[in-house]
Amino acid sequence: MKTLEFNGKTFDVDGDGFLIEPKLWNEEVASLFAKADGTGKLNEKHWAVINHIRNHWKETNMAPMVRSICKDTGIRLREIYELFPMGPAKGACKIAGLPKPDGCV
Repeated sequence: MKTLEFNGKTFDVDGDGFLIEPKLWNEEVASLFAKADGTGKLNEKHWAVINHIRNHWKETNMAPMVRSICKDTGIRLREIYELFPMGPAKGACKIAGLPKPDGCV
């Protein structure tokens, strides 16, 4: 198992850097992961996407489809890629503390 350390805190992650235990996620963890992957400081739109992804995952145990992220948050796909340069799956889902999605989100 791989670990990542941010600001003196250690997190168990898979080979792609996704949290092994999503229950350890909180807003501080999201901010640390965002800073580490180059997303930077999280703003209101970041949080809208992150919260939508987390809520969907809590209800279904799956990451949402990107189309539903756009529809439910009102944020266009192009802007999601600007907010999360690594994309909605690798970037947003990782920051949201989800396990690595099986398919595209």
